[in-house]
Amino acid sequence: MTRYRVTRLLVPGAVPQAQLDRLMARHAVSSVFVASHVDTVRAARRRRPAPVLGIMSPAQELVGACWVGTNVVPIALDETGQDLVADHLARGGSRYASLFGPAEPVMGLWNRLKNSWPLPFDVRPDQPLLAMDTDPASEQFSAVSDRVRWAEVSEFSRVLPAAAAMFEEEVGYSPFVDGAQSYRKRVEQLLRDRRTAVLTDDTDGKVIFKADIGAMSGQVCQIQGVWVHPAYRGRGLAAPCMAAVVALARTYVPVVSLYVNSYNRPALATYRKVGFERSGTFATVLL
Repeated sequence: MTRYRVTRLLVPGAVPQAQLDRLMARHAVSSVFVASHVDTVRAARRRRPAPVLGIMSPAQELVGACWVGTNVVPIALDETGQDLVADHLARGGSRYASLFGPAEPVMGLWNRLKNSWPLPFDVRPDQPLLAMDTDPASEQFSAVSDRVRWAEVSEFSRVLPAAAAMFEEEVGYSPFVDGAQSYRKRVEQLLRDRRTAVLTDDTDGKVIFKADIGAMSGQVCQIQGVWVHPAYRGRGLAAPCMAAVVALARTYVPVVSLYVNSYNRPALATYRKVGFERSGTFATVLL
């Protein structure tokens, strides 16, 4: 009897790409990270298999998929899909930096793997996924909003410390401990692509606020790396700066999204003030 099976996608002879595109389109906001990587894989025309696993039904329909690269990021996985992908991961013997994405499949995978994998650095099961498809209301902007802009490549030496500080606050360790070169390249590439927005001090050029478009595909982008310099916190900068970031991002795509830890109440309040509404729930397991 034919059963559900796991298969590699984006390889010659695999599932037609249209099936994967339809699956990602049904989950456009939550799958933008994977969709952006799929865009990159397709553009590069790499010969080696792309790290995308698909779940095929007995009728040969793609019913689930998961990115399995440095990070494990499900697009959509039901219980059967979680069983199949967890078994694949358990047999693979690879080490991953994290599991993140829609909470149900992420926690489903983790519950299947946690007894055989090393203890995680952190588990964050409740991260509201927020999105908006309009510009913020005019009252959310202020004089400071006009100063938020895309950073230049020439500002790398100023942006890098701000990016690293944000990273360390978010995950608990420095990005330079492991993979320093790749982290530097990532920061520089975001600058080259005009996807890092900053507010700088008029006197010395120090980065006061930053935010990145971390992923973008189709009609959706995802904001990451939001950070306010500690010396400038509590001054009401976050909301007008984020309003400006949304307006800048919407010059690229109409839908702007992000996700945030449920316990970060100040950030949640800021995003809701700007106009973000809840679109779903993410979860992250840092390994």
